[in-house]
Amino acid sequence: MGIPHNPALGYRPEIDGLRALAVIPVILFHAGLPLFSGGFVGVDIFFVISGYLITSIILAEKIRGRFSLINFYERRARRILPALFVMMLICLPVAWLTLDPSDLKYFAKSLVAVPTFSSNVLFWLESGYFDATAELKPLLHTWTLAVEEQYYLFFPLLLMLAWGLGRKWLIVLLIVAALASLALAQLGAHQATSNAFYLLPARAWELLAGSFIAFYFAWRPRSIGRASVVDQAATLLGLLLIGYS
Repeated sequence: MGIPHNPALGYRPEIDGLRALAVIPVILFHAGLPLFSGGFVGVDIFFVISGYLITSIILAEKIRGRFSLINFYERRARRILPALFVMMLICLPVAWLTLDPSDLKYFAKSLVAVPTFSSNVLFWLESGYFDATAELKPLLHTWTLAVEEQYYLFFPLLLMLAWGLGRKWLIVLLIVAALASLALAQLGAHQATSNAFYLLPARAWELLAGSFIAFYFAWRPRSIGRASVVDQAATLLGLLLIGYS
């Protein structure tokens, strides 16, 4: 996943710890360990982390009057694309040696979709009863990056358009968007699981949850003692919910 980093925000060791807490159950889930059958929740945690970090970066620059959409998109491209192309180049010979011609055709489609950050849409369109197994899709994991980058494309733009409305209406709009996304996710979980799994409209509420946390830390009252208690309680609750999942 293309989780952003900005030195101006300072090093946050607790976020690195949370990343580890998220990635370990995902790995163990893919290893097929029954105890970690819910390990895919780590993806949800990554989405929340990404929403928090990207919003923190935008708010920090916006408050200082230094935010530029063009510079923001340029930094994202410089950070993501080189490593992404290297990964794709490594996958090419592996796919050529291990996949049959029909699977190579689908792999070729994913090679086009991945750098345009639309692989989640491609894999959604391909999903179904006759879909190939995950082992035959070397780039399947890039759907999460596509969801994140789509959020990074639209969220800053919408945030800038709504910035002039003031904090109250900005938060109201984000709450409405998050609730609408959550409703789509719940509906999709029962009627269209692939929609809820792959597509941004049903995943946006997770990234928006991270954005809300960023707004909380940026705009909360300066009552440090009280905030510390709230932060610790929220941390404990979050860890319990992760463990339960």
